[in-house]
Amino acid sequence: MKALVVASGIVFWTLMLTVAVLLFLPAGDGGEPVATVAIKPAPPGAAPLARQPQAATRGVELPPGFSVTPPTGQPRPPMLAPPGQGTSMVPVTPGQLRVPPPGPGGSLQPGPDGQPATESHAAAETPSGPTADPAPASPQVAAATPVSAAGATSLATVPELVEQSQYGPLPKIAADGRRPAEAYARPSPSAQGPGGPARVAVLVSGLGVPGAPPDGDVIKGLPPPVSLAYGAYGRGLQERVSKARADGHEVLLAIPLEPNDYPAEDPGPHTLLTTLPTDENIKRLHWLMSRYTGYVGVTNHMGAKFEATQSALQPVFAELQRRGLIYLDKSNAGSTTAATVATGVGLDYSVAQVRLDAGNSTAELAKALAELEATAKAKGTAIGVVTAAPATVKQIAEWASSLKSKGLVLVPVSAAMRAQRQS
Repeated sequence: MKALVVASGIVFWTLMLTVAVLLFLPAGDGGEPVATVAIKPAPPGAAPLARQPQAATRGVELPPGFSVTPPTGQPRPPMLAPPGQGTSMVPVTPGQLRVPPPGPGGSLQPGPDGQPATESHAAAETPSGPTADPAPASPQVAAATPVSAAGATSLATVPELVEQSQYGPLPKIAADGRRPAEAYARPSPSAQGPGGPARVAVLVSGLGVPGAPPDGDVIKGLPPPVSLAYGAYGRGLQERVSKARADGHEVLLAIPLEPNDYPAEDPGPHTLLTTLPTDENIKRLHWLMSRYTGYVGVTNHMGAKFEATQSALQPVFAELQRRGLIYLDKSNAGSTTAATVATGVGLDYSVAQVRLDAGNSTAELAKALAELEATAKAKGTAIGVVTAAPATVKQIAEWASSLKSKGLVLVPVSAAMRAQRQS
């Protein structure tokens, strides 16, 4: 038994000596150790190392307060990049919420936690029908870049013209008096002052709504002075609006208003209704206005009943005026009530004189364009509206190329409205 214990001790110490030789004796003829590991207290406040450096310790965990220093001349182990660098992950900003359509009675429903509904809440609460676009990410707010020589509007969102809300960015008048109606308008020297050639403006509507044709089929080949109206229900609206403005077009926001035969004819979620309290209609208006930035004003999607109801329309027009926007009424007959309310609150308001696509043939469109020309020559300025369709906008583009020879000039909607006010 005693001999067995002695033999076991000899084997144990032989193994220990072998390990020591392998660890500390030179690995070759260079006379240098394989590696030197220095263990020293970590400096105060030092962040703990990532998991990669543990390989240098051969799996040994160090006591708290100690760190590993690689040998001089050897590269340090890779460290994690600081937050926000070397990664595609972006923090969510407060404005990045998707708010569901108003619930029964018009109220905007909060999420289960009592806070404004996030995208996950909205997905469960949004009813069937036209799907609202997710709230846009907060725009890249930067100083507006100068307008190019070609007259294309600036892509930048002017920070002084943005108010962050629970729904997203809202337009506002800057402290120095600048308004979105001017900041995002396409410049048009032809609209400055009285006189000069008769002016015509065309608004292509029906973009940014379910069933609309692809933007490229509409914008391609369209003269830049033609203005575009986007709704609030399409996907990727901010990107699409920015692309339109990069091509030189100014943009209006189309908001759904209650028609005479609502709900048999339904403009979509967040429609402003005569039966809702004022604060609920303003909430809906804010949701609609927060879908994207860079528009000069608002136009209506339907809305004959709403525009004829002064008690419902007045606070909405007052809110648009307070935020520095213009309003174009697409119904060529206009509304006596709407004109009176707009004047009362000081809102820049105008009516489209000609509905260009009332017919379904190229001959009928040509007749409507001739009517627009005649109205412009008689009154100095005329505005026409048309629903987006590839064949229709192609014919309008061809017509626009003939205007100069007829003594007419094509201007954006905002310029036409300004010329009408000046006259």
